[in-house]
Amino acid sequence: MQAAVVPAVKARWEIEDVPTSDPGPNQVLIKIHASGLCYTDVHQTNGELPGSFPRILGHEPVGEIVAVGPGVRSRRVGDRVGVPWVQASCGRCEWCLRGRPMFCPNLISTGLEAAGGHAEYMPAYVDATMLLPDGLSYEQAAPIFCAGYTVWSGLRWADPQPHERVAVVGIGGLGHLAVQYAKAAGFETVAVSHSPDKDKLVRDLGADEIIRDGEGLVAAGGADIILGTSNSNDAMADAMQGLRPDGRFVLMGFESKPLPVSPGDLIPRRIKIAGSQQNGREYLYEALDYVAKGKVKVIAETYPLREVNRAYDRVAEGKVRFRAVIVNNDR
Repeated sequence: MQAAVVPAVKARWEIEDVPTSDPGPNQVLIKIHASGLCYTDVHQTNGELPGSFPRILGHEPVGEIVAVGPGVRSRRVGDRVGVPWVQASCGRCEWCLRGRPMFCPNLISTGLEAAGGHAEYMPAYVDATMLLPDGLSYEQAAPIFCAGYTVWSGLRWADPQPHERVAVVGIGGLGHLAVQYAKAAGFETVAVSHSPDKDKLVRDLGADEIIRDGEGLVAAGGADIILGTSNSNDAMADAMQGLRPDGRFVLMGFESKPLPVSPGDLIPRRIKIAGSQQNGREYLYEALDYVAKGKVKVIAETYPLREVNRAYDRVAEGKVRFRAVIVNNDR
């Protein structure tokens, strides 16, 4: 099969012929139809996240099961599935026993410890697979397995109440979905965006108001929840001044430098800052359901596997609108 291989830290990806693995016990082999290229792939390529090289990245893979390994009972050939970041865990540690495998110290992650989806085929542990809703296209489904799952988990983790107002900082790959999820869930939704050229699109996504910065958010009455989806820590820290008392700031985007926040900014308003990732499979189910019902739409650029470096550059340079999806066109 062909796969996009990252040969070394900060190296250009290479399309190579690599062996197609047979599924092992409790695994399935997936013919990949679409695989989202996430900014996390950039962090991984640059060596900012753990992992050895060479490696095949891609943690937003969706496709069709073409073979099942020994012991598989819940999936069959022909099933349309996707695989999230968390693929397998030890099942024995405190966090696994408490139903929180994302914290397992021996976690097997898609695109890290296990080969990712930027390839024609990918083996995966069957318990990690999620059946796709009927009628949901592969191109729309792929980004939900990281981007959509992440922002919906973050909103749910913030525990919004019916009267509360949600703001989204950074209208990009994560943020354009966060605006839609917040609005679809019934919340007044504010977009904090420094890019006037996105205003019409942001309105079309459902934002009730568009604000340029934290000072503007204060002037507009603030927000009870801020979903931080920007790759700029400075932008997220600036927006924090717009949090109302007892507000929650949920971090999902990041850059390598520290977040410039003082305790003096938090204590008087009893503000909470929380990190959030993919917080449970029920949230993935819900995130996919919103897209399948047409309440949330992924805006994506698609690229064939042979053009993966072009897609990578668009993501790394912040030019993609708003997700990049690698598609295998021999369907």
